[in-house]
Amino acid sequence: MPWIIRGLRNGVLTSKWPSSGDEYFDTFHATIDVDLEAAVNVDPGTLDDVAKDCPTAAISTVPGLRLDRGQCILCGRCVDSLPAVFRWAPGSGAAALSLDQLLVGDLPETTETVELLRTELAAKVRSLRRSIHIRHVDAGSDGADEWEIQALLNPVYDIHRLGIFFTASPRHADILLVTGIGTAGMTDALRATRAAMPDPVVVIASGTDAVGGGLIGGGYTQGSGIGELLGVDLLIPGSPPSPFTLLHAFLLALGRFPSDKPTYTPKKRDRP
Repeated sequence: MPWIIRGLRNGVLTSKWPSSGDEYFDTFHATIDVDLEAAVNVDPGTLDDVAKDCPTAAISTVPGLRLDRGQCILCGRCVDSLPAVFRWAPGSGAAALSLDQLLVGDLPETTETVELLRTELAAKVRSLRRSIHIRHVDAGSDGADEWEIQALLNPVYDIHRLGIFFTASPRHADILLVTGIGTAGMTDALRATRAAMPDPVVVIASGTDAVGGGLIGGGYTQGSGIGELLGVDLLIPGSPPSPFTLLHAFLLALGRFPSDKPTYTPKKRDRP
C-alpha cells in the first residue's frame, strides 16, 4: 500500500496550464534570443567565429546577424561563447506560422504576411471545436522528439484533459503531427497519410529535424524537412520541443490559446 500513501503525500501533479500559470512553462528555455544592439559593439570577426561554431549553420552574419530558430538545435554554444549577444529566452511558446517568423535578427517586418497566415489558419480550424485527434508520423526522427510527444500522455501534462487525443487512424485525425527530416523512404507514406485525412487538416512540423533538417538532414537520406513534401501550417522549433512547447503549438493552431496568458505565481511555500 505504499503507493497510496505516496499519492496522498504528492497530491495532484497534473498541470493546470493554460487555465492557470505554470512555472515550468514560463521558465523553460525553448528558444535563443539575439541582442542586436549589443552585437553592434562586438568585433565582426568574433561574430563570424560564433557563426562558424554553430553545428547546423543556424547563425549567419551576412548581410546582418541572424539566427534561424528553425535550424537551431539549442546546443547553447553561442550562448556560452558570446552571452552578451546570445541568450536563452524563457518561455515554452516557440511555435511559428512561417519560416520567416523563426528568423531572429536583421530582417524586415512581415506583419501583413503573418496576419494573412493567421486568418487562413483560423478559417481552416473553425470547424474543429469538438475534441481533436492527432495522427503522429515519424518521417525520419532521431527518436528524441517521440519521447517528448509520449510525455504528453503522462499524468503531469495529461493532454486528454484539453480534449486532444492521439489516434492510429488518419481517417479519424484532425491534426497531422510530423517529426523527422522527411526521408525519401517516408515520402510516399507521409503523403498517403495526409491524403487519407478528411479536410480541414492542420499540418504541424515538430522539431528542428522536421522544420529544416537539423543535424541529420541531407546525405543519403535526402531529407531536409517536410516543407517540400507537404503544406505546413505550423512550425515548432526545438531539438526536441518540450511537452509544453507542443501543447502551446496545438492550442495556438486551434485558436484556443488565451490572449491574456496566465503567468505562474509562486505559492507561499515556494517563496524564500
